[in-house]
Amino acid sequence: MPLGKKVRSSSASGRLETQHVTSISSSILSELSAAESTRNLSRPRCRGEKADDFSAPRRVGVDEDEKEQPEWLVRELLKQNRRRHSVTLGDTAQTMSQQHHDIDSTRSLKIDEKISLENLQQLRRAFEGEFCAHMLQEYKEKEETARRSKQVAFILPATMNASGHGIPIVNIHSTGDGTVVTVREDGFVSLWSPELKPQKTKHMFNEGPANRRSKWASDFTMMTEYNKLMIATGDRELQLYELSTLQPYCQIKALDTIPLTVDYSYTGSDKCCVLYGDTEGCVTIILISSVADTLRLWNKLPKVENIPTVAIDNAVLSPNVTFVRWKVHHDWVTQAKYFPSFQAVVSSTNEESSSLVIGCALPLTDAEQQLNEIREACYEGKAKKIQLCWTAQVRASCDQTVFTIYKGVKAFDLCQKHSLLVTGGMDRLIRLWNPHFSGKPTGILKGHSAPIIFLFISSEDSQIFSVSTDNTVKIWHIQDQCCLFTADPKASGIHGDISACSYSPAVKCLYVAADCLAVLSLKLRPRLHSRLMASHNEPVMCCGFSEEFRQVVSCSEGSVVRVWDFDTGRQVFEFGGTHRLSSITCMTFDPSSRRLITGARDGCLKIWNFNSGQCLQTLKKDGECHEVCDCIFLKVHRKSYVMSVGRARRIDIYLDIPEDSHHVQRPQPSWQDDLKSGHKDDILCVAQCPPSLLATSSYDGEIIVWNVISGSVQCRLVCPLAAQRRDVEALDTSVPSIIFMKNLKVKQLSLTTALLSSGAKGCVNLWNVLGGGKFVSALKASKFQQKITNMAKTDKDMLLYTADKIGYIYVYSMEKIAPEQKSPRAENFWRAHTSAITGLQIVDNDQVVLTSSTDHTVRLWSAQGEFIGTFGQPESWNVHIPSSWMHPGVPFEVLIDPLSMPDHEILNAKTCHSDAMNPDRAEADRGEVKTL
Repeated sequence: MPLGKKVRSSSASGRLETQHVTSISSSILSELSAAESTRNLSRPRCRGEKADDFSAPRRVGVDEDEKEQPEWLVRELLKQNRRRHSVTLGDTAQTMSQQHHDIDSTRSLKIDEKISLENLQQLRRAFEGEFCAHMLQEYKEKEETARRSKQVAFILPATMNASGHGIPIVNIHSTGDGTVVTVREDGFVSLWSPELKPQKTKHMFNEGPANRRSKWASDFTMMTEYNKLMIATGDRELQLYELSTLQPYCQIKALDTIPLTVDYSYTGSDKCCVLYGDTEGCVTIILISSVADTLRLWNKLPKVENIPTVAIDNAVLSPNVTFVRWKVHHDWVTQAKYFPSFQAVVSSTNEESSSLVIGCALPLTDAEQQLNEIREACYEGKAKKIQLCWTAQVRASCDQTVFTIYKGVKAFDLCQKHSLLVTGGMDRLIRLWNPHFSGKPTGILKGHSAPIIFLFISSEDSQIFSVSTDNTVKIWHIQDQCCLFTADPKASGIHGDISACSYSPAVKCLYVAADCLAVLSLKLRPRLHSRLMASHNEPVMCCGFSEEFRQVVSCSEGSVVRVWDFDTGRQVFEFGGTHRLSSITCMTFDPSSRRLITGARDGCLKIWNFNSGQCLQTLKKDGECHEVCDCIFLKVHRKSYVMSVGRARRIDIYLDIPEDSHHVQRPQPSWQDDLKSGHKDDILCVAQCPPSLLATSSYDGEIIVWNVISGSVQCRLVCPLAAQRRDVEALDTSVPSIIFMKNLKVKQLSLTTALLSSGAKGCVNLWNVLGGGKFVSALKASKFQQKITNMAKTDKDMLLYTADKIGYIYVYSMEKIAPEQKSPRAENFWRAHTSAITGLQIVDNDQVVLTSSTDHTVRLWSAQGEFIGTFGQPESWNVHIPSSWMHPGVPFEVLIDPLSMPDHEILNAKTCHSDAMNPDRAEADRGEVKTL
């Protein structure tokens, strides 16, 4: 082709040539081969297949953030990475590779001739449309998962306790052990348990003479490190009391102004900071060193009105006391706090120009000023003590940061971890600030309809608690800047004017004082032991294995579906709210294992793309819907159906048409035999036996075998124990699990089609279906006579796996079952969970057992009961490398559970007082019994 000639490429091959691509198939196949080589590392190997050659060169992308390889993987690589001793092996491999390349090039040219550019463009448009929809749905579900992880709520309504006499509570504080302390305006102090049960009360201002005029408390704080309670009074006093006995200890009197708000902070090394704000907009700071000795000294001073008293003028003369008074605001101080992490005093007011000020406790002097003070002190020959001066000082501009906020600030909080300052006030907005920059807030939270009077930052939970004057409580997320929860007065039951609020991080409770003292407790998720692993936050109701994707899907009581990687145990995906607030009760896959069908207590069935969380169809009856207990997918006459059973006591059949544009599907008409002579109690389970048999079992113990082609009853099976006993009401005859077996050979009998059903007292009943529903034998499947909740069989129906209500799994050989003979012993059994097993599936290709339970876990076991791992655990595994398994370890909760203790003759032996008195004789008797 001449270089200067422009040729428009109309074919796909020509278009690719202009982009220096040799062929369509080569580019596609190169990508597929790379993906296939990666997939081969994790795919299961058949028994006859050779292991992968780890010494062969491979291109493996290494992520910078990838964690260090686990020890088991390093060991396996070292085992298989042996040095080659053949010189020609590499040359042969290279030659074969070249030959395959030549053949592939010839084939790709033929493929290119058949594919046009238009075909590729159609494929591209179709792919991009579906791909974009898939990605949008996937990211939507990921956002929803993240939102669910941040969910928080209070227990409503609030717990109430009358504060008494209608006198406002000035403040609420809590100690480290959760004890709540409240002080009323009249000086009445109360100590409460975290649940607001009264522990101790005392009227502090009744200790003095009878003719003394009444006092009122303006605020109080806790000196927890010194077991003291400090109350600020309207008589310009700071009174200290023993917290344990509520006895008066000492007081500082003759303050210049009335302290409106008081705060205490321990600054370390027996030092503390006491500060208060007043009506003049001043913040007074008292820094005390050697606190314990100073307080003991004040405690020995003369008593005034039955309490040792020191005037502030005399107190500041002590070398252990430093006194500073700052003029900060132009209006009353609404709140003042000292934050040791910032070494700063923060105060607020309702006035705009100085709404909030962050400043130093002591003036920051330069080196020259310090040198002059030292010279002056040396010249006088002794240290000079600065006399008390009530004239408030104004900080230098470099010593403080002033925030100007519309309508001022009534509440604030500061957090070092998030470097965050939050403010709220009359304008009903919560502003988020960088505490080092006062120019503009970093965020604004809108939602309150009344002035905000309380704010608290929970740094460990990344949450902000806010309370407004209309008794509305909100919880916000710091990073997302969104409201997580709102408790209005109608829901919480908090009414009246709020006088004080406090949040206790120790017990995760918010205390609010209004007409009554109320506590709002957070709903806490149970914290697991460090050795305990959980796959879900709620009980797991069912699980299944998708062979197509090699993924495990589990569904929880909280309507959350999680998808796990079968080969590693890692979580792949999660989506929730599948049935709104209804619990998922059952699940199944379509024959291709690409679609998931779930049933729930709301009576609906839903079909999902479980890799994106997209609901493809909803299967629902008209009118009232009852709980779905079980569902299956079956084919009849080349048509596919979804069948469900439950508390409606009917079999609902839905035609499966994936391409149907109608999202909601209605069931097919019910079978006539089902309407006339179907189950009389809730149907718990359904099982199929292709091509034409179906079995359903109910709560009253009845099993009906149906012909799915005609819809007629083939036979009825009744539990033999229920038919023989009179006290049937006291016997649990429910049948939660049934399973078909074909060509079953038991001793002296060959069954073409057999049915196994869970019976009473941990038994499994065997039935001959084609023989008119004749009872064959009963197998005592549970060692502790617990109800069998699930059953599964191996591919060739040789082994039966049963799971009971307390978490045990038993393995039985079907060849050893014989009619009218004693039940055979279990081939193997082990404790898999600590509560009822809700899911049991055998993956024959990998020789493993999948289980789920109401103990919040989904686990994987080898066919011999060796513990592989719990889905969601930090350590990944490889199903085909036993060294990566948790075996010989067992789940921690199973290990410590009393029911997991093995039997021992000493524990089971009956002893009496005479055996203890004559141990030799008792041992001889036991020996005689053994010889018998």
